[in-house]
Amino acid sequence: MLDQTWNRERLHELIESRLGGRKFIVVSNREPFIHRHRKDGSVECIRPASGMATALHPIMMASGGTWIAHGAGDADREVVDANDCVMVPPEAPGYKLRRVWITPELELGFYYGLANEGLWPLCHITFTRPEFRPQDWAAYKEANRIFAEAVMAETNGENALVFIQDYHFCLLPRMLKDMSAGRVICAHFWHIPWPNREVFRAFPWGEELLHGLLGNDLLGFHIHYHCQNFLETVDRAIEARVDPDRHEITRGGHVTSVRPFPISIDYEADNARAQRDDVSAAIEHWYDRLPGLRGRTIGASIERLDYSKGIPLRLHGLERFLDQHPEWHDKLCFVQIAVPSRDQLGTYKAEQAAVDAAAARINKRFGTDTWQPVYLLKEHHGSVDMMALHRMASFFMVNSLHDGMNLVAKEFVASRSDEHGVLVLSLFTGASRELHQALGVNPYAVEEVANAVLTAITMPEAQQQRRMRLMREQVAHQNVFRRAGRLLTMM
Repeated sequence: MLDQTWNRERLHELIESRLGGRKFIVVSNREPFIHRHRKDGSVECIRPASGMATALHPIMMASGGTWIAHGAGDADREVVDANDCVMVPPEAPGYKLRRVWITPELELGFYYGLANEGLWPLCHITFTRPEFRPQDWAAYKEANRIFAEAVMAETNGENALVFIQDYHFCLLPRMLKDMSAGRVICAHFWHIPWPNREVFRAFPWGEELLHGLLGNDLLGFHIHYHCQNFLETVDRAIEARVDPDRHEITRGGHVTSVRPFPISIDYEADNARAQRDDVSAAIEHWYDRLPGLRGRTIGASIERLDYSKGIPLRLHGLERFLDQHPEWHDKLCFVQIAVPSRDQLGTYKAEQAAVDAAAARINKRFGTDTWQPVYLLKEHHGSVDMMALHRMASFFMVNSLHDGMNLVAKEFVASRSDEHGVLVLSLFTGASRELHQALGVNPYAVEEVANAVLTAITMPEAQQQRRMRLMREQVAHQNVFRRAGRLLTMM
């Protein structure tokens, strides 16, 4: 077995020794917990579907720091104190969540506009054209300034280590450096791919964006390839000294280290949670809710309804499989959970329409009075329900068109203590570089996806167990605490 000594306790010890009295602050746009009103008027606290939040929550519980994020829940303001803070999680408070408020107009330009109609398609190779509007860039800058002021208020003039998340805050590191006079150390993790230098040239405010990112002391990506893309982009786009051997960039006398830190999960916690009685009860709840699943082979997929996830192509592959293998009619059901996301944007509305049409077409072509081949559920589910579905699935599909890592694949592996089940995994995910025993597919190749479905559902148990055991060892070894420990030792 591989060494599995990285855990919450060891990370906590490392954090205490590395911080040296500094405050630890995480900044993200999406908050780890949302407070919202139930229909009866009471307030509930939920954890949104977010790979970033999944990866950072164990680190925050180990550090006891502060998480600064946009307050988006309709009951968020009701539960915070006079400083806009609330302790989370509610059942066992471990760290402070400080909420930042931005107006709907600013959110429209900053989040939906520049971040998700500009940077998101620029960085993901899905052949979706990005939109670059000057008013969105102005909103993006203003939102970064608002978050910078919140961070500085939280530091209260003391030394701090600020861990910035993702593409929403490219300008924040430089702002913090300028505002703190060097009291703040900035680390930034980029959760999505970084494009090659030719693609990045299309971004109209490239020098300003790169200047902001190079305010970081450490900039992390999921894989080495994205690090190389960033180094080459800077070398081509702005005046800076790039050292590819040391993976460092110097601009204006300030050095930024660029390193890969593959994101992961709390394997031990997920493994234990998947075996609890409430997950077993949730399995029965699934069968009660969807009686057609009982007695049939089940395939599953869980993700946000985002065009980068390749849901229509996945369904096309399943349709091709049903075309080629009528012997599996009435024997196979596929459950697709697609959590609505950014549905104010035209590209996301079009993706939702494409997913709806594909699922309806398959059910109409192949379904009978007693069998529905595809169950499309466009709704959020809690971790217990998702783990139950992991355990029910004979195969689990992740066929993103482009993904930085994809933690859903690792969560499926962690849930399968029975060492059964097959992971079908896109070759265009960062996870495919770690989970070599998955069935790798090109998501654009419909025939390849169809063949993978057949291979998965006919794979002998002994082969399933061997593959799953190796993947579980990999995820257990490269867990979230090891990744966080590597990142902290670089600072």
